[in-house]
Amino acid sequence: MSGRVTRFLGDTPGRTVIKLLIVSFIVGVIMSAMNWYPMDVYYWLRNFVLYLWDLGFEAFGSVGRYLALGALVVIPIFLVLRVFSYRN
Repeated sequence: MSGRVTRFLGDTPGRTVIKLLIVSFIVGVIMSAMNWYPMDVYYWLRNFVLYLWDLGFEAFGSVGRYLALGALVVIPIFLVLRVFSYRN
């Protein structure tokens, strides 16, 4: 069981907790220095979704177009890398 947990976390649980505490502290200091608070992030995200909704569903059409353009480049590269790593 602990092997699965370690594999899922990428490290031992104790070390993962310490890393998360350090990163959380650093992000907290940066957010405090920029005068950002968790509710500000929540409101920004909520307002962004409402803005997209107000734009109408045509905004999702351009997102789909960008997704398709990116997929034309990313998926072939991914497949080539997987084929070369499969040989090893």
